[in-house]
Amino acid sequence: MKKNILAVLLSAALAGSMAGCATKEKPSGDLQKITFVLDWVPNTNHTGIYVAKEKGYFEAAGLDVEIVQPPEDGAEMLVGAEKAQFGISAQDGLMPALIGDNAIPVEAVAAVVQHNTSGIISRKGEGMERPKGLEGKKYATWDKDLEKAMIKNVMEEDGGDFSKVELIPSTVTDEVSALQSKSVDAIWIFYGWTGIASKVADFGTDYFAFKDINSTFDFYTPVIIGNTNWMEKKPDATKAFLSAVKKGYEYTIDHPEEAVDILCKAAPELDNELVAASQKYLNEQYKAEVEQWGYIDPDRWNGFYNWVSENGLSETKISENTGFTDDYLE
Repeated sequence: MKKNILAVLLSAALAGSMAGCATKEKPSGDLQKITFVLDWVPNTNHTGIYVAKEKGYFEAAGLDVEIVQPPEDGAEMLVGAEKAQFGISAQDGLMPALIGDNAIPVEAVAAVVQHNTSGIISRKGEGMERPKGLEGKKYATWDKDLEKAMIKNVMEEDGGDFSKVELIPSTVTDEVSALQSKSVDAIWIFYGWTGIASKVADFGTDYFAFKDINSTFDFYTPVIIGNTNWMEKKPDATKAFLSAVKKGYEYTIDHPEEAVDILCKAAPELDNELVAASQKYLNEQYKAEVEQWGYIDPDRWNGFYNWVSENGLSETKISENTGFTDDYLE
């Protein structure tokens, strides 16, 4: 998809623009200059980046890191053009950059969280706690082929009929308010932000995760991406950057309250209560069951792209192990 699912969701969940939140730094001596582009406005997916900056991990690694907001066409294009060396993307959003005549030199180098936390949220008690329950309901859609194919798949797995879903063009900027107003019945969300927001608002909801219906949909989102050419020229700097980022996320896991303060200092527009609750949830997701922060499982990565190819959702077949590497992780 031209605009990945994560970015679309965050654009709604964090609708108040925070373009002024980009962190500007002055060049520092002989430090290696690196530009890191976010996928959207600062949020708890990014906490480890801000912690690494605030705690001096980048500088200690010989790096001068500037965090910037993404352009309209996304982090992938900026990284591909080497105007940023690293950024945030997602496996689904990275896909168009990897294939066809317009392929660009980008690849994922670390998983921010280990599992796909996205799914469908709805008002509690209206039968949409399972995919089949979407029949006859109003779903807020971005009208993306991959989006609709995934919903169709999980509905059919549950004995449902996707053609019976009422597709409403999404104009949602606040998911909880949209559900409360009953302008829509169901919305695709990432639980770590919007699901938590519904709890903070004390609004009753039902939810199912895509990965719980079809394990193929446990793809990687979000991920850190890098410019392939730059990384090949500067492997030591790449490893140093990812080592510092790893320290940032591990510090976040061990010191969640301080990490919340650091993120809210960088982005004071954020709601502190929501950030704290979201951070508590995501702290269990950054590493989950793996020992190594950032690890990308080739079988899961390839499994999702194989499904995409088999279902005609990519221009060409995506080759095995395309678009990621674990080689720069500690």
